[in-house]
Amino acid sequence: MSDEPHREPGPGIPDERPGMPSGDPWTRLPSMAPAERGDAVGPAAPPGRVRTVPDPTAAGAAGPHGSVARTVAPSPLDPGASRDPHRIHRTLREDFPLTYDPLLRSWVLSRYADVAAALTDGRFTHGHRPGDPPCARAHVDVDAEALRSVTERTAYVLARRIAERPQADLVADFCHWLPAGTVAAAVGVPYRDMMRLVRGRAAGALAGECGGQIAVREKALASFLGNVLSDPDQVAALRDAPAGLVGRAWTESLRRDPPVQIAVRRTTAEVPVSGGVVPAGASVALLIGSAGRDPERFREPGRFDPLRDDPGQLTYGGGFCPAVVLAGLEAEYALRALFTAMPRLRLADGFRPTPTGLITRAPRSLIVRPGG
Repeated sequence: MSDEPHREPGPGIPDERPGMPSGDPWTRLPSMAPAERGDAVGPAAPPGRVRTVPDPTAAGAAGPHGSVARTVAPSPLDPGASRDPHRIHRTLREDFPLTYDPLLRSWVLSRYADVAAALTDGRFTHGHRPGDPPCARAHVDVDAEALRSVTERTAYVLARRIAERPQADLVADFCHWLPAGTVAAAVGVPYRDMMRLVRGRAAGALAGECGGQIAVREKALASFLGNVLSDPDQVAALRDAPAGLVGRAWTESLRRDPPVQIAVRRTTAEVPVSGGVVPAGASVALLIGSAGRDPERFREPGRFDPLRDDPGQLTYGGGFCPAVVLAGLEAEYALRALFTAMPRLRLADGFRPTPTGLITRAPRSLIVRPGG
């Protein structure tokens, strides 16, 4: 795309191309054109649409020929929704906790309690949970210390490459490379071949179905770095922070800005939820981006606060998944490497990270001044 920074040849971020799968190990949505995904430039979608519908039981009702005006639920895929999906999420949580969305062709759940339960409830199938067979088939060495070593080495190599530049884009120059480089190092792929092999179709063969999912970890890392660098107090607090505090910041970023905004499941039985009952055999869209900002679960949900006293994130289950482990290590060593190589690292003057996307979501760029 012409407005994006230059990247090495490769498949790029799948969610940014119509007709491409999302690259997310937990969801598969039908291919959609940009307008259908809500990526088209335009005003933010309204929080609810007023539609005139027939009402044969209401004689003399307002509207032509006995029709009435009713508010129907907004859709997360409404045109322009990518500018402010949280406005739509708020309306769905408050007024339409269970609704059918014709654009998604699914029932929609938006409240934290419902989404969190659905992600682990066995009656919701056709989704990835840590411990599922794809995790067991991963070829990445699952030794934690080995993964830690290759992640640390890759992060420091990438950070040193941009440390002397007057300006850099951390998405294009760092986030785009670290998840791929970590997998490449873990499976023994030479550095010079990592992008060609690991970001291509060979990723699954090299690292298994979970470890080979690069785009989701890339987006999670971009949101994490954007959240930290946007607040000078967070930069100061996390510059030399212990792993535990960095881990809390990572968890908080996943809550506030999850890379996967919408996950799809299918029910095997009727399931009671807020607002009604999801029928058996139904497709259900779980709005993870909405659930993580549910004020019924989190105080000041729009605020990034690693030290909040009500922490939490939406999880995919309690089993082991190499992608989850890798993502956490990448976040930790990304911060350590960047702050070590660039002690005065900060966002460029006037730049603020702007998340984009609806199915997956993250900043497309993070323009920084490595030298402060």
